[in-house]
Amino acid sequence: MTTVFLAGGFGKMGRAIQQLIATESDLQLVGILAHAPSDSDVPVFTSLADINVTADVWVDVTRPDVAFDNGKYALQHGFNLVVGTSGLQEAQVKQLAKVSEDNGQSTLIVPNFSLSGVLLMQFAAQAAKYLPDAEILEIHNPKKVDAPSGTARATAQAIAQAREQTPVTTNHEDAARGDEIAGVPVHAMRLPGYVAEEEVVFGAPGETLRIKQTSFTRESFMGGVALAIRRVNTIEGLQTGLDKVL
Repeated sequence: MTTVFLAGGFGKMGRAIQQLIATESDLQLVGILAHAPSDSDVPVFTSLADINVTADVWVDVTRPDVAFDNGKYALQHGFNLVVGTSGLQEAQVKQLAKVSEDNGQSTLIVPNFSLSGVLLMQFAAQAAKYLPDAEILEIHNPKKVDAPSGTARATAQAIAQAREQTPVTTNHEDAARGDEIAGVPVHAMRLPGYVAEEEVVFGAPGETLRIKQTSFTRESFMGGVALAIRRVNTIEGLQTGLDKVL
C-alpha cells in the first residue's frame, strides 16, 4: 500500500486525483492540504505547520506561488515528492533538487501527466533533428495561472536540445511572435471550453509537419498521476518528466 498526501486536493485536478485514489486498491489518501477547511473523510490541513500525518508520497497540484514551499516541506519531512504544478522557476527547481539530495528523497516534476502529451514531446524532439524551424501553440482554460504552460516550456527545451541544425527563423523580437523559450517561439492562449491542448508546427522548404495533442477531460491525466505515485521512489534525486518513470 502506498500512502498519499495531496496538496491542492479541492481544485479540479485535486478532486480528480481524490477519485482516482479511491478506486485504486494499492493507493491510500491520508491527508489533504487546502487553502480553506473542507469536508473530507481524511484530515484536511490549511497550513504546513498544522500537518501531523506522514505518507509515502506528497502530490502537489497547487499554484506556483506555494508549490515551492510545499515541496521543501515534503522533502524535509520524509515524503517523496510528485509535483504536477507548473510555473516553478529554474532556481526553485535547483533548490528542490538539493533538498531532495540532502534528505535522500525522490522528486518527480511532471509538466504533463498525459501519456499522449509525453509522446508529443518525444515526437517533437525526434522531428527537430531534421526540421529545426518550429513554433509551439498551447491552449488551456482561463484559470491556468502560468503562461506558457510547463508542457510548452518542456517541449521547447526538448526541441532545442535535439536540433542538429540552426533554424532559419532566428529573429523573434516582435512581441506578436510570442514568448521565446530556448530559441523556440511559444504562443499561449487561455479560452473557456479547453482543458489542455498543444500543437508543434515544423516548417521546411516545400513542406510542414504538425504534431498535436488534446486532453478533453482531466481523466486523461489520471493514468500518469497513478504511475508517478507508484514509481517516484524508483528515481534518484530530482527528475523532470513522466518519461522518467515509464
